[in-house]
Amino acid sequence: MLLDPSVTEQEYIEDCEVCCNPIQISYGMENGDLSWFNATGVDQ
Repeated sequence: MLLDPSVTEQEYIEDCEVCCNPIQISYGMENGDLSWFNATGVDQ
């Protein structure tokens, strides 16, 4: 999965590359470095 370092905080849903179930991705960047990351399964 690719993260855009120019975006300071982002949250979105995408399908898992392995099982195709939706996952909610959220992350934060600070000075171009990943400061936090979270991936949570989405109930269907």
